[in-house]
Amino acid sequence: MAVKARKRAKAGYMISAVAEIYKLHPQTLRLYERVGLLKPSRSQGNTRLYTDSDLERLDVILNLARDMGVNLAGIEIILNMRDKMIEMERQMGEFAQVVQQELSRLASTQENVPKHAIVKAGPRILR
Repeated sequence: MAVKARKRAKAGYMISAVAEIYKLHPQTLRLYERVGLLKPSRSQGNTRLYTDSDLERLDVILNLARDMGVNLAGIEIILNMRDKMIEMERQMGEFAQVVQQELSRLASTQENVPKHAIVKAGPRILR
């Protein structure tokens, strides 16, 4: 059963099916690929295969183009910024997790510090 799930995740939609679903001309999809907005995978026969993540990205592209009137250059800038924001969010999540782990580690080593204190006090260093 796990093999089927793996195959399903790698499966893709052919350009004709995507064009029909989104009511686009296949040349529009080829243009989006040529300018770098979409990057569909290829089959062994060099057929374009659009994955679910490609279709999600296409939804964003079409929303920007059709509903908001953004041109291709603007779409490219928006998508690049969106990708950078997603990456930054991932990095911030990792950083927050490291900070939380460090705070937990420090809290476990400072058992004698009163838990009701407004400001946690560390060990005093006498000079």
